Order: sequence, then structure tokens, then C-alpha cells
Amino acid sequence: QEQFVESGGGLVQPGGSLRLSCATSESVGTIYGMAWYRQVPGNQRELVAHIDNSGVGRYSTSVKGRFTISRDMFKNILYLDMTSLKPDDTAVYYCNLGTATAAWGRGTQVTVSA
Repeated sequence: QEQFVESGGGLVQPGGSLRLSCATSESVGTIYGMAWYRQVPGNQRELVAHIDNSGVGRYSTSVKGRFTISRDMFKNILYLDMTSLKPDDTAVYYCNLGTATAAWGRGTQVTVSA
């Protein structure tokens, strides 16, 4: 059984919006926090947004003010709302624990292009 199943990616024009979802067998309220990461082929996976066990979100400089991380404690789903998307946001997006120590899912591709 996969621990993380990401969905919601797609092709969007610059300036557009997307909502990513992550269904997980982990608790989204885990003490380790939950996070979204992204990876471009040839580059290392990078942390995009993190939500701690009290629900406070923190963001990388490149997405702060444009992305919002949230969670549904009842459905056990992690979300990433992305607005004002830029071509540089193109990547495969993954969710994982805040420690990034669980097995990775398949991710969801986000492509920002005119």
C-alpha cells in the first residue's frame, strides 16, 4: 500500500492556479509535520511548503505568498493551493513527512506553460 498518493497536477498557463491533494495513510497531524516537495529532472528534490502538527505553514522563498498548504484532519488529506503560477514552478510535486523519511509516492506533474 502506498503511503502517499498525490493528485491534481496538470498543464496550466502562467498566472493560473491549481490545487494539489495528497491522500496518505499517515496522520496529517503527525508530530513530524507534513510537507510538499518538488523535483525537476536533473535537480535535487526541494522543500516547497511545510505544515507542523499545530497547523502552522511555512514556505520556501520562491513560493511564499503564492502557495498555501493545508490539511483536512477528518479526511486525512494534505493540500497545496497554488496561485500565480510561473514556468519555474514546473516540476513533479510530492508529499511526505516533514522529515522526508517515508517512502515517496509517484508524485503529480505540474506544468506551467503558455
